[in-house]
Amino acid sequence: MLTRGKVVLFYPPYDGAPLGAPLALLSLAGTLREANFEVALIDAAIEPNYLNRVAEECKSALCLGISVLTGPMIQGAIDTAKFVKKHAPDVCVVFGGWHPTLCPESTLHEPYVDVVVRGQGEITIVELASALAKKGPLDLIAGITWKKQGRLIENFERRVQPVDTFPPPAFDIVDFDAYERVSGKRELAYATSIGCPYACNYCTDMVVYKRRFNAYSAEHVIKELVDLVVRYRITHVALLDSNFPVDVHRAIAIAKGIRDSGVKFNWTFQASTDFICRMSQDEVQLLADSGVNYMGFGTESTSPAVLKLMNKRHQRVDEMYETARKGNLAGIRINFNLILGYPGETSADRLITFRTMSDIRRKFANVRFSPNIFTPYPGIPIWPQLRELGVVEPKTLEDWMTMPLGANMLPWLRGSELARLNRTLDYFLLLNQKRSQKASLLRRLASFIVRAPIRWRLNADFFSFPWEIWLARLSEQIVKRRSLITGRRLPVQRANVC
Repeated sequence: MLTRGKVVLFYPPYDGAPLGAPLALLSLAGTLREANFEVALIDAAIEPNYLNRVAEECKSALCLGISVLTGPMIQGAIDTAKFVKKHAPDVCVVFGGWHPTLCPESTLHEPYVDVVVRGQGEITIVELASALAKKGPLDLIAGITWKKQGRLIENFERRVQPVDTFPPPAFDIVDFDAYERVSGKRELAYATSIGCPYACNYCTDMVVYKRRFNAYSAEHVIKELVDLVVRYRITHVALLDSNFPVDVHRAIAIAKGIRDSGVKFNWTFQASTDFICRMSQDEVQLLADSGVNYMGFGTESTSPAVLKLMNKRHQRVDEMYETARKGNLAGIRINFNLILGYPGETSADRLITFRTMSDIRRKFANVRFSPNIFTPYPGIPIWPQLRELGVVEPKTLEDWMTMPLGANMLPWLRGSELARLNRTLDYFLLLNQKRSQKASLLRRLASFIVRAPIRWRLNADFFSFPWEIWLARLSEQIVKRRSLITGRRLPVQRANVC
């Protein structure tokens, strides 16, 4: 069958093992194929010579779509776009994803970017490809920012559409064997919903999805997910939902359907603790029985003052304890994410968080932590306040490239203040590090020796002469950051002075 043309979709390289094929691009591929476009999907994670492959596919393409996240991933996007402009200058280069959505103008200012797709792209990419195929105008395509005779044109917004109105993502084009060779797991990235009802001041999700929870039905999720697991021999499913159990009854129905299917696989998700607390212990056990072995939570702080600054009115410390307790009884690992250095946070606030979280960890062995320096991502609601506090907002696409999660742009977190935070954090992580039963005698002895004095330090707020840290570094590596979605160890990134 003759197609209307080819669209090349590219996912740039990034640190760490992939969760599986990029779901966002598979979703675009699904709508493009339904509209009778040919799709070539290239993921740098499994394509070592991706530039050559991109150049070859672009010889006959209408456009190249690149998905971009804020941070180091931008480098691969820039390199690829420049390469294509050199070798296939007539191909329209389209940037989409979280970063271009939040920073369309600075992204489009670059000479190697022709169009930015803002927000949900499934319909937009089809309309754009159709216009390019006909060499027609782009003026009436909702959701794009583009160049017209050197001027930047921002077309009107495209309303977010219900996710169940789109064709399924093109999972059939994925080389699952290739991803397994890279990550060592037969893994699938999957989403049952988009959006979150909360309005945390540091979160980009609320900017894009306007606090609307947009979900597939439980029946749809069970049928599609079980079929994918069986068809492609999947062993691990990572849900990319911003807050999976917003509809608690739907979440429980999904878990029950998976359990009753008899198909065995592990799955993970991220959530807020209040929704898990609305479940009974039997319902949390149902999650575990269906294959849930890990849950990640954006708890961020236990200081009431900081939680108020973050606009996390839904977050309660007692619910953190209760979530840990229920997860522990069900045998589910839990990760609490922490944000350090938030504007207005004091050293006393951080100590409250470290003490409370250490108490939770002492009571519930299933809990781990992932602390991060506050990262001011583009578009978040508190940027006006950040500018007043002296945070310099990146102006160009390349400037944003230097902002991975945990990068320190905070003028109030420098010198002795930063050194104190790092020292306190090292003590906190050392105290709460997982101790393996198979650890050497030296490691077990070192752990036993240092834990009591570290608890005393956190209670006394005294961190001079850190002999415990010197001793621990002789015998073990402290895990500083974990994925909120899977709990995996993330690349180590120290917070440097601005």
